[in-house]
Amino acid sequence: MKLTPRLLFAGLTLLAVCSARALDLATATIADLEAMMAKGELSSEKLTQLYLARIEAYDKKGPAINTVITMNPKALAEAKALDAERKAGKIRGPLHGIPIVLKDNFDTYDLPTTGGSQLLAGNIPPDDAYVVKKLRDAGAIILAKLNLSEWAGGGGSTSGAPPEIAKLGQVPNGFSSMGLQTKNPHALDRGPAGSSGGTGAAIAATFAQFGMGTDTGGSVRGPSSVNGIVGLKPTHGLLSRDGIIPLALSFDTGGPMARNVSDLALALGVMTGIDPADAATQKSAGKFHSDYTKFLKVGSLKGARIGIARDFMGKDAGTDAVVEAAIVKLKELGATVVDVKFPAYLLAAKTALSSTIMQAEFKAQITDYLKTTKAGYPKSFDEVVARSNDPKTGYRSPEKAFALKYSQKVALDLTDPAYLAAVNEGLALTRSSVMAMFTRDKLDAIVYPTNPRPAQLIKTTGTPPPSDSPTNIANQTGFPDLIIPAGMTPEGLPVTISFFGPAWSEPKLLSYGYDFEQATKARRLPLYTPALPADKLGQ
Repeated sequence: MKLTPRLLFAGLTLLAVCSARALDLATATIADLEAMMAKGELSSEKLTQLYLARIEAYDKKGPAINTVITMNPKALAEAKALDAERKAGKIRGPLHGIPIVLKDNFDTYDLPTTGGSQLLAGNIPPDDAYVVKKLRDAGAIILAKLNLSEWAGGGGSTSGAPPEIAKLGQVPNGFSSMGLQTKNPHALDRGPAGSSGGTGAAIAATFAQFGMGTDTGGSVRGPSSVNGIVGLKPTHGLLSRDGIIPLALSFDTGGPMARNVSDLALALGVMTGIDPADAATQKSAGKFHSDYTKFLKVGSLKGARIGIARDFMGKDAGTDAVVEAAIVKLKELGATVVDVKFPAYLLAAKTALSSTIMQAEFKAQITDYLKTTKAGYPKSFDEVVARSNDPKTGYRSPEKAFALKYSQKVALDLTDPAYLAAVNEGLALTRSSVMAMFTRDKLDAIVYPTNPRPAQLIKTTGTPPPSDSPTNIANQTGFPDLIIPAGMTPEGLPVTISFFGPAWSEPKLLSYGYDFEQATKARRLPLYTPALPADKLGQ
């Protein structure tokens, strides 16, 4: 048998498992769990029960983190079936028997997909999203569909509006009309960020092994940051968007969210491939990998040239202290560190550019999606606006209703010259300007604080502070961005750093993130979702 990198990685993990008396559910990797199941020390049924127990203890009870919109009632039966397959010698793939969760904008043929909107309650799509099918084919068990900022946040938004209008459309951090309020498990008065807040909070709270979010302007990375987990916005086109409720296809991508880099790398490789239903994936031909774990090596940062984007510091002393310590650690690990600056014109225009494109594309593309739903559901953006603002609907998010109506007024048609200039000339300028930074300073990656401020309050008085984060630049360029926990503020709130690189640089970014992760071990189990006695595996 040929010793492939994946087999070597699994073998080393197996040795580690054999030498340890027990594993913690919160820190065990997929490779650890698969090794235990291969030895008969753990079953998928037992693993699923452990995750269901944590959801039972902490999601609707106790701290009531409230991440779940829909539980999969067949999860245990699916786990038992996968255990039977394993005993019969059939292993579906590297995720055989592993419980996962999905943001509730991924289509699933057997569970409702709502986009966080009560207007789609009970909506059963005709089939799985492309990446969901790939995950199931690899053996994953979908435990639940999770809350999100409604319509992925930017779908019907007052972003970029004058402050007095923006305030009226300001939805509470982590709220949707379908799932209601999700809390941050590190601090219950703080939100989980958007739009993949349910996934971020659930993975931090150890409700599943990993989860899927989507990212249009930072929606994987913001929740990964404030919940203190690992997350990736891949290169645009690396993962298919077929079967994901769209926000703005110029920017949209799915992205894995996990408690460690190795799980994220493994999940990413399972989902790549050319999808005839998504033309954007044609760009990945010859560039994607089916195994990203082979790039995870301690020592990868030695000799790397890392740019530090200090444009996004100076907003919070606790965050800055963690980031400065992370920069010191990068140097200790052998990286050459140089300060870099994003062009002022990019920083000044990035919000308006994203908002212009997002508003126009959501209006058209959500209409395309809604036409695939069954009778009784809204069939256009205009119908979503009308129903949300109709008192007879009993719509549970008045702020979102206002934002949808505002968006209806300002959203351009896809034939409008201003939209065409933004999507053609504006995005090209952003890409070329950012690539010039990498080329001029011979950079392998750019590091910045993912969020210049830690998790924010669920409800704020007055105008909320601007995000001051450059996450939407990664969407405008289409480039990948990897989020890694770096430490905690004095108040006990997570801080992460981003490793941002050129298109198709996921192997390099994952290697850097893994090296930093192994050297720091900075992730912390949230205060309000502590370990349960059964979370010790192998005892």
